Amino acid sequence: QLQLVESGGGLVQPGGSLRLSCAASGLPLDHYAITWFRQAPGKEREGVSCIYSNGVIKYADSVKGRFTISRDNAKNTVYLQMNNLKPEDTAIYSCAACPFPPYGSTWPKTDLYDFWGQGTQVTVSS
Repeated sequence: QLQLVESGGGLVQPGGSLRLSCAASGLPLDHYAITWFRQAPGKEREGVSCIYSNGVIKYADSVKGRFTISRDNAKNTVYLQMNNLKPEDTAIYSCAACPFPPYGSTWPKTDLYDFWGQGTQVTVSS
C-alpha cells in the first residue's frame, strides 16, 4: 500500500516561493505517475503538474514557467518548486499516485488516482 505525505505549505507574500514535498512510503514512487492537485475554496480540484514514471512532465497552463516538478528516487519523494506565487495560487495542495501513465491530456482527471495524501495549505497574501 502506497502512502503519501505532503509538507512544505505555508503563508507567503506574492512573488515569493515555496517548495512542496510529497514523501512516499510502502512502495517505490517511481513506479507511479505522481500529480500535484490543488483545490481553492469554492472551486473544483485541478491538476497542477504531473511527473510520469518515465520522466515525462506536464504542467497546467496557469503554472507553466513558475512551477517545477521533480522526483528524487533515493528519497522516494516528489517536489513542487513554486516561484513567483500569486494570490490565485492559494489552495490546499495534494499529491496523488496513478499506477499507469495517464494517456495524453487525461492526467488531471482525479478518478485515475488510487492514492492521495492529506494535503498542505498554501496561502499567498500580503
